[in-house]
Amino acid sequence: MQYMVETKNLRKVYRTGDEKVVALDNIDLTIEQGQVCCILGTSGSGKSTLLNQLAGLEKPTRGTVKIKGELISKMSEKQLAVFRQKHIGFVFQSYNLIQGMTAVENVAMPLMFRRVSRKKREEAAREMLKQVGLGERMDHRPNEMSGGQQQRVGIARALAVKPEFIVCDEPISALDVSIQSQVVNMLEDMQQELGLTYLFIAHDLSVVRHISNRIGVMYLGSLVELAESYELNKNPLHPYTK
Repeated sequence: MQYMVETKNLRKVYRTGDEKVVALDNIDLTIEQGQVCCILGTSGSGKSTLLNQLAGLEKPTRGTVKIKGELISKMSEKQLAVFRQKHIGFVFQSYNLIQGMTAVENVAMPLMFRRVSRKKREEAAREMLKQVGLGERMDHRPNEMSGGQQQRVGIARALAVKPEFIVCDEPISALDVSIQSQVVNMLEDMQQELGLTYLFIAHDLSVVRHISNRIGVMYLGSLVELAESYELNKNPLHPYTK
């Protein structure tokens, strides 16, 4: 079976002087190609550290991380940068848009790092903005758009490089409840249309319940439960999940 993500005995320890904090404790996780996997947990549970490992933003203390069969935990920083540009898209809670740029310019920016010509990257950006329903907002700057519209720009930017793996870090928690379902539905539509694999980091089970194939629950650096979405909702086993 082809896994998009595979970790084995993944451990991350941070040291501050004599203090030692175990942020991840022997995480074994697989995500199949085309799956949507959600990692839930409260602040301090290890969700963000896990995200950083799977995105190649930090090195593990021990264990391995594979994306698309490539051992990214052993790559150099230069190799990782190239790998991320080709294969991984990021959607952030805070949108991370450049305020002085239009929607088109924000979406086109990752393509600039791949040395795509200005004309072609602008064409690609405009097409992607149409796909996320922002055909009328292409030349608007972030301060001229609502939070939901800004998040759509962020999603268009993540998809512009045609990645197979999208990391979504609390992508809807900053949005009004009325807008959250719209963005989740859009992410789901894009996933089905393009065959994407998603890793969702979240803390609200109700929001991600219907988009996820599998749900993992983090607690104090450990992955205490990992199950099919329906099964975990119907029959949670770990006391923390309950």
